[in-house]
Amino acid sequence: MAIEEAKTSVVAAGTGSEEDASLDARLRPRSLAEFVGQSRLKESLTVFLAAARERGEALEHVLLAGPPGLGKTSLAHIIARELNTNIRVTAGPALTKVADLAGVLTNLNEGDILFVDEIHRLQKTIEEVLYPAMEDFSLDLIVGKGPGARTLRLDLPPFTLVGATTRVGLLGAPLRDRFGMTYRLDFYTEDDLARILRRSAKLLNLVVDEVSLNEIARRCRRTPRVANRLLKRIRDFAQVHKHDAVHYEVAREALMLLEIDEMGLDVVDRRVLAAVVEQFDGGPVGLQTLAAVTAEEQRTLEEVVEPFLLQCGFLKRTPRGRVITEAGRKHLGLATPAQRLF
Repeated sequence: MAIEEAKTSVVAAGTGSEEDASLDARLRPRSLAEFVGQSRLKESLTVFLAAARERGEALEHVLLAGPPGLGKTSLAHIIARELNTNIRVTAGPALTKVADLAGVLTNLNEGDILFVDEIHRLQKTIEEVLYPAMEDFSLDLIVGKGPGARTLRLDLPPFTLVGATTRVGLLGAPLRDRFGMTYRLDFYTEDDLARILRRSAKLLNLVVDEVSLNEIARRCRRTPRVANRLLKRIRDFAQVHKHDAVHYEVAREALMLLEIDEMGLDVVDRRVLAAVVEQFDGGPVGLQTLAAVTAEEQRTLEEVVEPFLLQCGFLKRTPRGRVITEAGRKHLGLATPAQRLF
């Protein structure tokens, strides 16, 4: 079987890299010291990184789980920099053939980091090839077809697989159990988000007062990626309207333009809640039906919209489907069933 190299990007630790080409990448923390929040994760990871450096060995495989935008990709690059090694980046959907994975694995050097985003979307046949690669650092390939087919085992240099997933339950148990460390990233506090925004504003050469930073932190779905995105849009608003600095009123006007409300809900969030109330009398309603009514993909609802609405206490899951809560009705300014009787 011919080995083809999959489309990946390689980043050398401690040097100018492809990730620096975009603004989003520049806003990412470059070390554990710069990484804000997730204190228990950082404390644990610091110990294991130090141990791997002292022994001169590859770090054990790491699985990072959690909703989108919480820093899984940033942590993968930080691990590579802390170990002063290279990182090769790919994604589960990009590895469509065993040859793709073989091409990636055979091009790794000792101690390299292989980062696979959306690892839960790996095909089963490719996932099974990873088992001996992760455990024994070997690659078993079948060469030829029919009676003349034979197995070829290739030795691989010790490497570290860092997998990121938003749906850890979709990972097969054999693959999940081969990760030596599993971390789940939690949503951030407003104080941590304000610290992240303060750092990002400095990198963007943007003057923002503390009140505005706190307002953005309150409305960013407790997610750093969303916080940085809002900050960049507010910067655009301030620039076009000729404001030298971002003050509270500027931030509020920009957030109103973006249709982000006081709790951080956007148009899609409010449309989902409204659909549950107006078309299904508050629920329960199934995810597939809700996706059809709101014209949103099921995956978007399940991985992006629902987690935040559940955290806010505006929506709850039941065996029969999704149900809006009293808090959700109040946020929309709608009467509860009991209030409608009078």
